[in-house]
Amino acid sequence: MTDLTLMTFAADPASVLPSLALLSHRVRVLPMDAASLVKMPENTILFLDARDDLATAKTLCNLIRASGLSTPVLLILTEGGFTVVNSSWGIADVIVNSASPAEVEARLRIISEHSTGYDPVRAKSQQVSSHNDDGQIRSGELIVDTNGYTASLFGRPIDLAYKEFELLKYLVQHPGRVFTRAQLLQEVWGYDYYGGTRTVDVHIRRLRAKLGGEYEHLIGTVRNVGYRFDPPEGSEREAQAQEQAKKSSHSEQ
Repeated sequence: MTDLTLMTFAADPASVLPSLALLSHRVRVLPMDAASLVKMPENTILFLDARDDLATAKTLCNLIRASGLSTPVLLILTEGGFTVVNSSWGIADVIVNSASPAEVEARLRIISEHSTGYDPVRAKSQQVSSHNDDGQIRSGELIVDTNGYTASLFGRPIDLAYKEFELLKYLVQHPGRVFTRAQLLQEVWGYDYYGGTRTVDVHIRRLRAKLGGEYEHLIGTVRNVGYRFDPPEGSEREAQAQEQAKKSSHSEQ
């Protein structure tokens, strides 16, 4: 059984792609907005209802791509919608809303097989920040010690409050990936936090101030989307060199 998510504004979700109801997959229904991206599980296939609102669908596709999410998107269209969709949307596949159950199942099977393959974006992210066995995450000269709850830059300790540290740690663990304020609020502050997303902006500002003017750019802003950790130049080469050294060490043993 494949985990599926359907984003739609339709009052009757079952009418969006009627064949889905005839299949045995679990389908969660979410509204078509950026906040719903936070609610999706990591391993899901997203059906995006673009029948009546291509503009919103394209905006969400761009947001998914900018956020670094690897969620496969299957766009649901009417016949007329096929004329405007192209590869720049970054989707896995398209399907007409009147497709048969057999066609829907076949497309899901192909997408599932492709999504288990190599993901170059994710692989690169894993290379840039190296996580040691001692709980230290290194990105260039920035070291985040997850066991000692400390951080340092070029050997200089950074005096961080608890949530500032948790925010920095989460961003460094996902280099290059863009997170919306709502995503960061959920991941760092948790489901029980009732404050607004303005809290994220305040903590980002404090983090940048403590990194110093020369290194505040490590916390990047993606306009109209959110924030990301931009690894220092040379971090990727260093991480690759460290990985190569580990492989050589293992082969010698």
